[in-house]
Amino acid sequence: MRIELHEIPIRDAAEGYIDNEEEGVIGYGGKLNIRPKYQREFVYDEKKRNAVLDTIRKNFPLNVMYWVKNEDGSFEVLDGQQRTISFCQYVQGEFSVDNRTFHNLTETEKQQILDYKLMVYFCEGNDKEKLDWFKIINIAGEKLTDQELRNAVYTGTWLSAAKAIFSKSNCAAHLLSKDYVNGSPIRQELLQTALAWISNGEIEKYMSIHQHDPNANELWTYFRNVIEWVRLTFTNYRKEMKGIAWGGLYDNYHGDMFDASKMEQEIQSLMIDDDVTNKKGIYPYLLTRNERHLSIRAFTGSQKRAAYERQNGVCAKCGKHFDLSAMEADHITPWSCGGKTIPENCQMLCKDCNRRKSDV
Repeated sequence: MRIELHEIPIRDAAEGYIDNEEEGVIGYGGKLNIRPKYQREFVYDEKKRNAVLDTIRKNFPLNVMYWVKNEDGSFEVLDGQQRTISFCQYVQGEFSVDNRTFHNLTETEKQQILDYKLMVYFCEGNDKEKLDWFKIINIAGEKLTDQELRNAVYTGTWLSAAKAIFSKSNCAAHLLSKDYVNGSPIRQELLQTALAWISNGEIEKYMSIHQHDPNANELWTYFRNVIEWVRLTFTNYRKEMKGIAWGGLYDNYHGDMFDASKMEQEIQSLMIDDDVTNKKGIYPYLLTRNERHLSIRAFTGSQKRAAYERQNGVCAKCGKHFDLSAMEADHITPWSCGGKTIPENCQMLCKDCNRRKSDV
């Protein structure tokens, strides 16, 4: 990759600045793509944005930026999007710093900002070289998410369509699923979740196959089906429903018939059961009937010791003697049959007997 350092005054970088859905985010007289497809939306808060302007007004150096030079002579921001949008928005009069917009400044102050020289590396190379460089220079600062890096590789018509649905503030997918799915749309976390669900974790493979599809209808339809199934299956919403891996549960159980009213009664019972320490796990448990999702409260060390002494170190199943370290606590009456995690319901089994009982 060829790299050259250039000094670019802000007046040139901010010339012709545009930020809209049709044109994208453009600067440098129309020659600079400030937000390529692999870049995130603007994420600086007011404090960070104002700090950029404070640095410029004091004539302190901003960190070096990187632009990729394309074969047609145009550029795209590889690193520095947030800083670039900050000073472009200020010059356009979109916000104030210390209650002063750009247009309220004196002519001398305006010229000082416009003449401020940015240190910009122009980078030329193939797609792989650009991506490798992109990963290296983004180790510090606003670190990229895994999905943001994937977006750099699999750009195309499919990704543009998917980002319109999953990657914008108040996008359709976020409005639909915000009570059920964790993550920020603009950091690509919502898109990553949807992709992980539909691809069974093979996100790169899915994106590669669909990279040049004209739309993302398959992903959007699947995602809507998952959320609608959750709503119909578990009719009373609780905060514990947010962040569950619903995609895999939908794939395995959406064809089964469930009685929503009976499910709700069981949820109520499990929510007040002190032995259930993972309330979020109630939902996958009701579908799978695997108790590991519930993290049933374990017997304490003192309860185990008391049961061991009561049994004189003899396994309650095979009748052989073992050291305490070679034994495990077990519910005499299983939790699933109403047994509680109390001293009276504790027995010590050797590890082999306990595993055989668990496998039954």
